[in-house]
Amino acid sequence: MKKYILIFLISMIPVVELRGAIPFATFWGLDYFTALTVCVIGNMLPVPFIYFFARRVLLWGAERKYVGKFFRRFLAKGERAGQKLTKRTGRGGLFVALMLFVGIPLPGTGAWTGTLAASFLNMGIKSTTVSVSLGVIIAGIIMGLASMGVFSVLGF
Repeated sequence: MKKYILIFLISMIPVVELRGAIPFATFWGLDYFTALTVCVIGNMLPVPFIYFFARRVLLWGAERKYVGKFFRRFLAKGERAGQKLTKRTGRGGLFVALMLFVGIPLPGTGAWTGTLAASFLNMGIKSTTVSVSLGVIIAGIIMGLASMGVFSVLGF
């Protein structure tokens, strides 16, 4: 039980998220489907808070003397991610684009960044939550397969 709580907490950490928790679960020999469920829930728990408050906090912090540079960097990252998604797909394809953006397990493409980008695009909390959830599940499946060595067997 202790290890499931740990992977739940790891899944909530920005940058690391589910992408870091799944390899731990595999290393510890935890049941994959239970671990995936726990990690998806942990990764998704911050999404509403990010959607409704992160942009406001970043805008507030960007104006502060000592921390402004740090906050402006994250603000710019969210704006760039939102612009990139819109540029690639137009407004109509944002749902799928966001899902794929979050689902590809690369640094800076997780639920935190995807949700922040969606908030900049005023995508709507329901669409954002469903799209990010599907992306997190895709990332969890990819990370699970990679952690189990499936891709090395296939020659990747």
